[in-house]
Amino acid sequence: MARKRILIAGAGDVGRRLGRRRAANGDAVWLLRRRPIEPDLAGIRTLSADLTSGAGLDHLPSEFDAIVFCAAPDQREEAAYRRLYLDGPARLLDALPTSPERFLITTSTAVYGEDCGEWVDEATPARPREFNGRVLLQAEQALASRLTGALAVRLSGLYGPGRTRMLARARSGDPGTRRWGNRIHVEDAASALDRLLDIDAPLPIYLASDDRPARDCDVLAWLARLQSSRAEDRTHDRTHDRTLDPPPDATSETPPDGPDSGRRVANARLRATGWQPRFPDFRAGYSALLDNTAGPD
Repeated sequence: MARKRILIAGAGDVGRRLGRRRAANGDAVWLLRRRPIEPDLAGIRTLSADLTSGAGLDHLPSEFDAIVFCAAPDQREEAAYRRLYLDGPARLLDALPTSPERFLITTSTAVYGEDCGEWVDEATPARPREFNGRVLLQAEQALASRLTGALAVRLSGLYGPGRTRMLARARSGDPGTRRWGNRIHVEDAASALDRLLDIDAPLPIYLASDDRPARDCDVLAWLARLQSSRAEDRTHDRTHDRTLDPPPDATSETPPDGPDSGRRVANARLRATGWQPRFPDFRAGYSALLDNTAGPD
């Protein structure tokens, strides 16, 4: 496979993991971030530029085979989303003499408005309810109208090392809600982007999520049981290396009353590219986190 020149705009967890993957494959990788980047990514060149203002973009190399736009806003407000997702890609392309053959932008399943537990896929009409979904949908459309090689990768909720909110909620005894949630481990999000950089004739939209949506209350009930069992193992059986078998079912014993809400995300189109998640559901991912075997931070 020919060596590619790839710019990753956004040096967060997913961007760094993707950069490591591509550099290991022999690609020339540039990692762009607004603030200076710590020199801890061997084989990857770093750039400092502000996507919301354009400052520093005049120092970009002349051309890239592919760009991955996976930056995140500093604030959860509409103006910040517009500056990053609408203005950022346009400024980036304006700074280059030629457009890349492929441009991946990571957005969110928040572009969908379903809220009664329905399944959604790439054919489901996007009808966002909140400002973030509306802005992200506009960003997808603006990029697609400008660039034939544009791909929108709609990520579900990210989790992984350092993202422990659900673990803390489970420890606190929070029963959760009947809201369906969707998630993808940060390593699987990076591997999905990695795969989509290489496939021939990609489709314009992909949903990136694990194989099994789950209700909030069911995830918390399972995590509470798992953490309790492992705490007992550490307390009462420190001399043996025991492995806890996950419960056979993730259903909460006493789910909260009321109707289900949220939506369930299907990943069949992404799966059809040959992508396979390392962590196919929350049980695999959170078990690995608690075992400290989820891979590099």
